[in-house]
Amino acid sequence: MTKQSFSGDTVPSPVPHTTADAAESPDPKRWWALAVIAGAQLMVILDGTIVNIALPSVQNGLGMSDANRQWVITAYSLSFGGLLLLGGRIADLVGRKSTFMIGLVGFAAASALGGAADGPGTLFAARALQGACAAVLAPSALSLLTTTFTDPAERGRAFGIYGALAGGGSAIGLLVGGLLTEYATWRWCLYVNVPIALTALGGALAFLKKSPGQRGVRLDVPGALLASGGLVAIVYGSSDAESAGWADPVVLTLFAAGVALLAVFVWWQSRAKHPMLPLHIVRDRTRAAALATMGLATVAMFGAFLFLTYYLQTILDYSPLRTGLAFLPMSVTIVVGATQIASRLLPHTAPRNLMAPGALLAAGGMLLLTRLSTNSTYATGVLPALVLLGLGMGLTFMPVYATATAGVAPKDAGVTSAVVSTFQQIGGSLGTVLLNTIASSAATRYIDAYPSRSRDLGEGMVHGFTVAAWWSAGVLLLAALVAAMARTPEKP
Repeated sequence: MTKQSFSGDTVPSPVPHTTADAAESPDPKRWWALAVIAGAQLMVILDGTIVNIALPSVQNGLGMSDANRQWVITAYSLSFGGLLLLGGRIADLVGRKSTFMIGLVGFAAASALGGAADGPGTLFAARALQGACAAVLAPSALSLLTTTFTDPAERGRAFGIYGALAGGGSAIGLLVGGLLTEYATWRWCLYVNVPIALTALGGALAFLKKSPGQRGVRLDVPGALLASGGLVAIVYGSSDAESAGWADPVVLTLFAAGVALLAVFVWWQSRAKHPMLPLHIVRDRTRAAALATMGLATVAMFGAFLFLTYYLQTILDYSPLRTGLAFLPMSVTIVVGATQIASRLLPHTAPRNLMAPGALLAAGGMLLLTRLSTNSTYATGVLPALVLLGLGMGLTFMPVYATATAGVAPKDAGVTSAVVSTFQQIGGSLGTVLLNTIASSAATRYIDAYPSRSRDLGEGMVHGFTVAAWWSAGVLLLAALVAAMARTPEKP
């Protein structure tokens, strides 16, 4: 189902529906099902950032180095992103409801292990296991959403809520992390997932319809190993660059190995009998632009979360709770941008007319952060940037989710959903590692050049943050350019 936009592009309904969809009567439990799906998705998204606020406490409590602290976040997002395609195919093979519940149980167990960790190694392993379970859970959640809502108008509202959670969940995680760190302990940032997952499990049993696996789907184990290995090598190389330098032979070898593995993965997908990622899914110009926009936007956003957390707690001397509350305006504006603006406009305009301006707004917010100093205040230095970032991300995420999952065959629904989440998680993982490395390296150079100014006032740290903000702004401008190139082609 299409509409003609004012720009001349053919505009999809939020998620096109098939004749088979239209013939089915609406599920009377569909809104309860949305609550279950949204709750599980919120848990998965906020767990990417809930430990951000607690990171200084975790670092001190477990004796982590500055170079290794980002692995608390990266172990989760890298495992999540690296295994999502495999998780999507498992959902297609086994059935979405079954994999959804398996993911919930595993996520609860991994969270309990992380909360009880007595050293960095155990915590990193638990976070990686959380990511692996999330990789099974998330594709099932998104594909369940697309098959539960068959009416185009209802799908628009459902995806508006889902898009708001996808963008706002990260910021909500910062708030919840602040509350738990200040009034309990950082360990409850992990323990809290156990009751949430078990509640969602009960809701899944009560409200989600049984969804059998698709015939003819097979697991592509070589493809999974190639994709995961390539992504791990690139992210690990970026992490090592902080201490060893970008020209270090080990770092360059890791980058080369990662690129080579991903190139072989693409070659294998074009020849495998049952590819993990059918390449026709990403050849569509609109879907490819939406996926690239998602990846670039999350590179900038997750990196900003990391250095803003340290800025607020170290430079402005905020408590964990106050730091979490400081991110609340961003959560609110993401929800407004996704549910009140993007979801209302998408049926009447091309997706690029929302994604490109959204990325530009977010870039403007990031540019404001380049002006931070040790004398900046929250009201004038941070708040305006968070408002612009939130509105921009809300306008960006909702059309990305709605258009990237549109018009795929049922047998590819799970893997298509996984591709969207993969770009989001890998973008967040790379953003955290790269921007942490950029900020730390810039701070070190500044302190070496101006030791008397930097040691007491934290100017070196703030300089590193502003350099990272410039890079983030550049990434968001690139995202806007990519989004502007997207077209919704005429229906064949």
